[in-house]
Amino acid sequence: MYFYMPSYSPYNLTNNKTSAQISVLLAEDENDIAFIYKQVLESRNHRVTVTSNGEDCLKAYHDVFQEVISSHTEMMTHFQLPFDVVLLDYKMPQINGLEVAKEILAVNSHQRIIFASAFVQETLEISIKQLKRPVELIQKPFTLMKLIDTIEDKEVYAELQKFNVDLEVVRAFIPTHEQITDLLQKLRVIQKENYGPIF
Repeated sequence: MYFYMPSYSPYNLTNNKTSAQISVLLAEDENDIAFIYKQVLESRNHRVTVTSNGEDCLKAYHDVFQEVISSHTEMMTHFQLPFDVVLLDYKMPQINGLEVAKEILAVNSHQRIIFASAFVQETLEISIKQLKRPVELIQKPFTLMKLIDTIEDKEVYAELQKFNVDLEVVRAFIPTHEQITDLLQKLRVIQKENYGPIF
């Protein structure tokens, strides 16, 4: 496996921390890589739970999911995700990333899952066919900045800004990934209906 290590320290990536802390469940079978991901994401004030295989990932997910359900049963007014993001290495020992995703989505269809894979085309085709939904992918090898941008939805926020959306107001609500992508999709529809496609 190849991993792109930039010549700078991961601690230089701490500028412009996001206002909202993101909770990440990471399943990566290569401990050195998992350590680097964890350090970089935590340096940006995110909470990271690391597991080294699919089985441990499922156990960690179900444990936190049960905690969320049991601690919020009486006062739960909106659905709360156990993790904001689940980042899965697509090929792992014991249970692969696709099987982990299937089980997580079976109990929580709103969970944001990102696959990390060197085989993007294959991963995309199989995932869509088996999960019956669009998936997010990050192609290995990737830079640490690409990891941060993907986790923090930088591309989605950049596109929202093109629609003159006040990002500070949006971020103040601490939206989920699903909510901001839904907002973006609705803005695209409005733009298309009013102005036609923009090239």
